[in-house]
Parts: sequence; C-alpha cells; structure tokens
Amino acid sequence: MSAPTVTSQDSAEGRPGGRRADGVARWLRPAAAIAAGLLLHLASPPRDLWWLAPLAIALLAAALRGRRTRAGFGHGLLFGLAYMLPLLGWIQDFLGTQFGPWPWLGVALVEALFLGLTGAGMARVSRLPGAPVWMAAVFLLGETVRSTQPFGGFPWGRLAFTQPTGPLLPLASVGGATLVTFAVALIGCGLGVLATRVRRGRRARLIAPAAAVLVPVVAGAALWPSIGVDAQAGTARVALVQGNAPDIGLDLLYEDGVLHDNHIRGARRLVEDVRAGRVARPDLVVLPEQVGNWGPSRSDPDLREVTDQLGVPVIAGGFAVDRDGTFRNRIVEWDPERGADEEYAKQHLVPFAETIPMRSVARLVSPFVDRFQQDMVAGDRPGVLQAAAIRLGVGLCYDVAYDDVFTGAVRDGATLLAVPTNNAWYGRSEMSWQHLAMSRLRAVEHGRAVVVSATSGVSALIRPDGAITAHTEQFTARNLTGEVPLRTERTLATTLGAAPAWGLSLLGVGALAATARRRHHDEN
Repeated sequence: MSAPTVTSQDSAEGRPGGRRADGVARWLRPAAAIAAGLLLHLASPPRDLWWLAPLAIALLAAALRGRRTRAGFGHGLLFGLAYMLPLLGWIQDFLGTQFGPWPWLGVALVEALFLGLTGAGMARVSRLPGAPVWMAAVFLLGETVRSTQPFGGFPWGRLAFTQPTGPLLPLASVGGATLVTFAVALIGCGLGVLATRVRRGRRARLIAPAAAVLVPVVAGAALWPSIGVDAQAGTARVALVQGNAPDIGLDLLYEDGVLHDNHIRGARRLVEDVRAGRVARPDLVVLPEQVGNWGPSRSDPDLREVTDQLGVPVIAGGFAVDRDGTFRNRIVEWDPERGADEEYAKQHLVPFAETIPMRSVARLVSPFVDRFQQDMVAGDRPGVLQAAAIRLGVGLCYDVAYDDVFTGAVRDGATLLAVPTNNAWYGRSEMSWQHLAMSRLRAVEHGRAVVVSATSGVSALIRPDGAITAHTEQFTARNLTGEVPLRTERTLATTLGAAPAWGLSLLGVGALAATARRRHHDEN
C-alpha cells in the first residue's frame, strides 16, 4: 500500500496561514511580471542602464518558473504591456492628436501578445533540467517570430537593443543581435532560477544557474580586446547635414519642400565653411532620408549644384518613381561628374506607412493612406554605393532594426555604413535614441564605423566599437564632420549571418517539443 502524496496545495491548506500565503503568491507573480516590463523599459535608451535588462528578465523568469501554460501566457502578456506601452509612447506622440491612443495601444497590444506566447513557452520549459538555457532560447524564439510577423514583423524593443554599452556588446561581433539577446535572456533566467533555488533552500543545485549568469559576462569581457577599431583601408572625412525640420508631428506629411530646402540650406553652409577654411573638405557628404522627391530622371538642380561645388559624392534619401512607375523609398548618390548615379531601395518598409495592407481599414489608424496613393515597393539588393574611394553600405531608417540589411552590405564589400533617417515625426520622444542604439550595435556586429544622418536628430558618428564620437541635439540645424576608419575585415557575425538566429530558435523549438513529449509520457 503506497502512502498518499501531499500536493503543494494540501500542504498550504494544512499549515497556519497557508491560504493567506497562497493568496499573496498569486498576486506576487503578476506584480513581478509587470515590474519586469517596466524595468526593461528603464533599461532602454536614452538611459544607459544596460544592467537592468538581465534583472528584468530575472523577475520575469521567477514569475514564470513552474507555472502552467495559461498562467505563463497571462504573466507574459502583463510583462509585454508594461514594456511596450511606455517603450512605444512615440507612436502616441506622432499620431495621438488626430487618431487618439488607438494606434499606439493597438501596436503595443499586438507586440504584448507575442510576449504572452513567449511567456507561455518559457513557463512550459521552466520544468526541464537546465531550465535557464531553454527559457532563454524560447525568449529568443519569440523575439525572432515577432521580428518577422505579421507584415514583415516589428523588431523594435529587442533585448539586444538595450545593450549599446556594457560587457555583452562584444558578443554582437560573434552572433549579432541574436546572440546578445540570448545572452541577456540567459543571464536573466539564470538569476531567476538561482533566486528561486536559494529561497527554497536548494543550495546544492546552484552551479548550473550560476554558470548561466557568469558565462555570457565572462565571454563578453573576453571578446572586448578583439573588437577592432583601426583603419584597414585608410580613413574618410564624412560630413553629415542635419538641416532640421519643424516639430509639427503629422503636419510634416505634406512639408516635403521644407525638408528639401532646409537640407539644401545646410549643405550650402557646408560649402561656405569649406571655402572659408573653417571645415576641411570632406570625402563624402550624407544627407538624411526624405530630402527629395524624384521622377525617373532623378533631376534635382540644387543637389547637383552642391555636389559640383564640393567636388565630392553626396548621398541623399528621398521618394523616387522609376521608369515603370514603381514607387520606392531610395538613397541616391550624386557624383560630381555623373550627377545622379548609384541607388539603393529600402528593403524593409514600415507597415501602414510605406506599404499599407487593408487600406480601407488602415485609414482609421494611419494618415499615410491618403498621403501615398500607391504602396512603395521594397528593394531586394544590399545597399552598397561606390562613393569615390569609399564602399558605402547603406540602410534607410527602419532598415537598421533588421539583421540582414548590413550583413548583405558588408558581405558585398562595404567599408563604412550609413543610416539616413527621418525621425522628425516623433517629436522629442525617446524614439531617436532607441533608433541610434540599433546603429551602435550594428557597428560592433560588423566591425564598421556607422554614420547616422537624421533630419532633426539625433545624427551621430559611431566608431566600430559602438562608441559615439560626436552627435547632434534634436531639432537643431547643424553640420557634423569627423574622421572615420574604413575597415575590410569581416566579423564572425557577418560570416554567420542568420545562422545563430536559426540555431538558437530551433533550440527553443526543441525545448517546447520536449515538454510535449514529457507530458505525453507522464500521462501514460
């Protein structure tokens, strides 16, 4: 005759205050999930609090540890809302006046639903041996899915983008943003499991979660000396023109002429400064996104004049119609001898702005339905422009959030990277700093200097180790010049490309499959 087992519920009910303790615990876990989301937002730029991100994931892991799938989804959803609502507040700054809070709330909810599913998966695998590894892999899997689905995904708020500084940043040179995200999640899940075991007195089982915490930190620190910043193909003097834009939110939709004129004015100031000897002649000039509107002939007398006067290549972004009527967001290089020359078409278009699914419904939440009568068409080629002696890899604004854009450019020989962007829509919100953090991570990922040219800020010169050497303030007109190294060596991350994302995501899929098999075995 076997003795009956005592469940945790029976035990709680049998001891004094047990039911009260259970009631407190039921509220503690959701509260921890909410606190984790808020903490992760605090870890995000413009604050340099990278170390808060692992602590946020530790709180989430502790809340999910041993929970059922449904509870995991609920806790993950709470975490997602607490994180995404403040993180994406710039959507409200942009659209709130005309459309109210619904676009902001809608995007935040969709992203939070993905994090809810992530929480459900993390709860399931938290019962497996080696739980921190499997929980981190499932977190990475969820991040990968929401970065690709739906409508091309929305990679904003990836864990890696909280790490533009700190000891984990060098991991980007090995496995890109994917490995940095996995490292943050692994440390956090290790801390969560470690705290749980210490609290329960299981001090004999601390080695594995302690290793999950320490190994990524040690690996990142060990990689720091390998991050190269030296010039392997000479240096280039780059000038960034930030002509500024009016801080008018949605009304900027129909101010293309103002953007063009402001930046031509800024470029002409650069010409005057060069002629007066106040500024050394640059080797390359980079203007932001949305400076021009061009037909098939790419005629722009002002840009041509500036290019002729400077005698160096000028890069500018704008809307362009091709000879077949295709509408694209492009970067065009103006050459002193050939005029409008090489081009790049943006590869990742912003859903409900540059490409608009369900137009009749989208009109309720997007002003771009009326602004653009036809969808833009995404490019399918890496952006590498031959600007004099510089092989310039380019990505437009939102492109930098995706892993493939600069990977393709560097594989095609880019020695310097540039991100023309227009962030003026979003006022003085945190969006520009969040966006800049992505460029800093890409610099380390590919071992290249990155120049960011923004209409209203923040424009910046970034070294290959992610450090900012100079930057502008928001909503100011300023030209920024500086010397940057040109590099040819490929990082391991560039060589591996999407392999780390596939490998670690499949690890998460395998862990989830193992929980299904284990449950089936237990039932039988």
